[in-house]
Amino acid sequence: MKFLASVAAAAMVATPVIAADKDWNFGDGEMPERWSLVSSDYAMCDAGLMQSPIDLAQAKAHGNLTVETNYASTAGTLAIAEEKVQIDFASGLHMHSGGKTFNLIQVHFHTPAEHAIDGERYPLVGHFVHATEAGELGVLGVMFKEGDANPGLEVLVDSMDEGNGAALTVDASSMIPDDLTVYRYMGSLTTPPCSEGVNWHVAHEVLTASAEQIEALTEELGPTARSIQPLGNRLLVGPHSH
Repeated sequence: MKFLASVAAAAMVATPVIAADKDWNFGDGEMPERWSLVSSDYAMCDAGLMQSPIDLAQAKAHGNLTVETNYASTAGTLAIAEEKVQIDFASGLHMHSGGKTFNLIQVHFHTPAEHAIDGERYPLVGHFVHATEAGELGVLGVMFKEGDANPGLEVLVDSMDEGNGAALTVDASSMIPDDLTVYRYMGSLTTPPCSEGVNWHVAHEVLTASAEQIEALTEELGPTARSIQPLGNRLLVGPHSH
């Protein structure tokens, strides 16, 4: 029961509000959003020193850090709301990083990608949100550029016609790279309440999505990237060039 409670709590934090209660919005992705002015519950968004997203080109430490997953075909439920397209996964899939097991809860998408590289953002990102049994959050970010269609995204886009609550079966492994060499740092949720202590992993390898897939998600989501946050004195480990 402790595990179920912690996963439920983590899921609530990772998806802080339902559509009816949503009192904040993304901005243009460039100017500070000032979400703390919307609610005192969001004070961390502007006062926190370990906020996300960041520019990954700032990595001063380098090492080929990898994560392991057991992603496979699994049942999911589509959740669509204002500025939100998300798949809530059935239990059983996980990510292993730093000696910890993070259980996969959901994946949601942003257009464009939130993390940048030298100021540039890819057109789409998926954030795979996980939690340990103790409730620690771990996110795996996978960025997409225009190219060949992605089979997992195709299932998602097709199910969007059915609307919120649609049941789907999706191969989660098709939406992540085979090479899970990652950028690694400690950060925050990129939406209110901007809780810190999130174990961030952003895949170095960029996948492709078709122009139609990117367009469908962009049309549904709109601009949904938070402004770039300062790295400060945090350790950001990036892959060696290869």
